Amino acid sequence: MTAEQDPRPVLVVDLGAQYAQLIARRVRECHVYSEIVPHDLPVAELMAKRPAGLILSGGPASVYEPGAPSLDPGVLAVGLPVLGICYGQQFMTQALGGEVRATGLREYGRTELSVDERGVLLADLPASDTVWMSHGDTVVRAPHGFRVTAHTESTPVAAMEDRERGLFGVQFHPEVAHTPRGLDVMKRFLYDGCGLLPDWTPANVIERSVAHIREQVGQAKVICALSGGVDSSVAALLVHRAVGDQLTCVFVDTGLLRDGEPEQVEDTFARHFRVPLAHVKAADRFQAKLAGVTDPEQKRKAIGEEFIRVFEEAAAPIGARFLVQGTLYPDVIESGSRTAARIKSHHNVGGLPEDMRFDLVEPLRDLFKDEVREVGEELGLPEEVVRRQPFPGPGLAVRIVGEVTPERLAVVRAADAIVNEELRRAGLHHELWQCFAVLLGDVRSVGVMGDGRTYEHPVVIRAVTSEDAMTADWARLPHEVLDRISSRIIAEVPGVNRVAYDVSSKPPATIEWE
Repeated sequence: MTAEQDPRPVLVVDLGAQYAQLIARRVRECHVYSEIVPHDLPVAELMAKRPAGLILSGGPASVYEPGAPSLDPGVLAVGLPVLGICYGQQFMTQALGGEVRATGLREYGRTELSVDERGVLLADLPASDTVWMSHGDTVVRAPHGFRVTAHTESTPVAAMEDRERGLFGVQFHPEVAHTPRGLDVMKRFLYDGCGLLPDWTPANVIERSVAHIREQVGQAKVICALSGGVDSSVAALLVHRAVGDQLTCVFVDTGLLRDGEPEQVEDTFARHFRVPLAHVKAADRFQAKLAGVTDPEQKRKAIGEEFIRVFEEAAAPIGARFLVQGTLYPDVIESGSRTAARIKSHHNVGGLPEDMRFDLVEPLRDLFKDEVREVGEELGLPEEVVRRQPFPGPGLAVRIVGEVTPERLAVVRAADAIVNEELRRAGLHHELWQCFAVLLGDVRSVGVMGDGRTYEHPVVIRAVTSEDAMTADWARLPHEVLDRISSRIIAEVPGVNRVAYDVSSKPPATIEWE
């Protein structure tokens, strides 16, 4: 499969939406490839991506305010199918001569939608249906050539379409679960509006990835940064399928791993992989790099650079010039771009040194986590790898707030082991996206133990549910489970006298503390 045969993406134009990533994920759930692009991407660069259609996201601004997010209106005239959602519909309306204004009748939450004409988008909806609204401004007059297909009590143009030009708009949010038939609306745009087939499947992803890897690598030697998690394992299997014995995997024990993890990775690898594995023990090197470092961004960068140095040394004897990483699409998004804010520099994206001597092979760079799991299943990876909870590349270093020391690592490692043991015992571990302990290394609290005063560290327990880590909700764990976890940590882990439970979701928090 050549680049010309790659799937034509549906581009999600980010106009400041809270849900841009969710829109892209929903498109993928319809088995259509999608990418997120900034709203100020020049039309020439946008068209160079060979899009099959565009989705204009929502956003918090008003289209008639100075400086509001915008894109070249010429995009609406190049013949591409376009779906505008919320702010995206309002932008389309204003750009094409319709009218948007603040009517004072705002809609937030579940709203009853009345379908006037099913047309293309609403073909699967009943005459009346529930949708999710979140807007203050309203389209009060659709542009010339558009047919109004739905309204609500407060919104005269809740959906509109110009079939001849392939332009569609909805005021509601079809991408959120609170719009029960939202996925049906998106499928109609993708399949009928854009004329696409649902062919973004794990089998096709594997075929495409293998072809690209062979084209990129040729006959060269390759090493893969293997952590034992699903991302690096899937990346390793894809590369091995593409280039066979040109690949060597390298597992680096940074000293920042969980209890028993180095042994577990080696055992799993030996049972399920037929690829040479080099095990590099480098705990002292990473500890030296982290001495005195407290800023989380500096931690990530220091760890990212040291990883590369270790891999360079491991690659030298075999002459490898390509490095395989399990970088995912969320890693790229959260590390920031020209217009997107940097949430945190992932060690394998923003933490790489500029003088790195490798060419990167990143076969998962376009995928969300759930897609990687599906590809892993298609490749035959065992359940213990495919369903393994995500673990950050910098390891326990970003689960210690403050300087990383051997003593603090021992504390957070022991506390983390108790958290996972108790959640497995309660049968809850596989229901969670992630669960772990965080040590507040620079904080101490007063306590009482054995009738005496203590002044020791607090540990925070973090457990979340999620589909892809772009958003997450804190897990409602049973009180008796939390009680056992807290009691055991305080009794068994020296230096801890207080346990707290993190009840913040993402956003506004991130899953990891650093």
